[in-house]
Amino acid sequence: KRQRIGERKRQRIGERKRQRIGERKRARDMSATTVEITADGNLRMTAEVAGEYFPADSLVAVRHGLELWLMPLIGPEGGGLLLKQRNARGDRSTLIWEALPENPPVGECPAVWDERSGALRVDVR
Repeated sequence: KRQRIGERKRQRIGERKRQRIGERKRARDMSATTVEITADGNLRMTAEVAGEYFPADSLVAVRHGLELWLMPLIGPEGGGLLLKQRNARGDRSTLIWEALPENPPVGECPAVWDERSGALRVDVR
């Protein structure tokens, strides 16, 4: 009986790993997207973008040159910014004005997922 339980557990872990690999491949295929920066310093993204790149609804925003890097966290326990649901569609937003440059762009900004750095890189020129 214990062996069967152990086998099932290994199967579930294997399934989760395959699912994560598939998610990473989809992220690479979805090479360019957009996010919105509002005049009051909020970051807005669609439910699809949030689900693809930030499944735990938490992130860290770091200014890196002329880009804003949004890096997903495993969960809210580690701190960071929480993505809050804005509407029934599941779109998300968070306040990021502290990580923005002095005169940030307002409106849609291009963003690209960088697999190597594990960040959604947003152009904030």
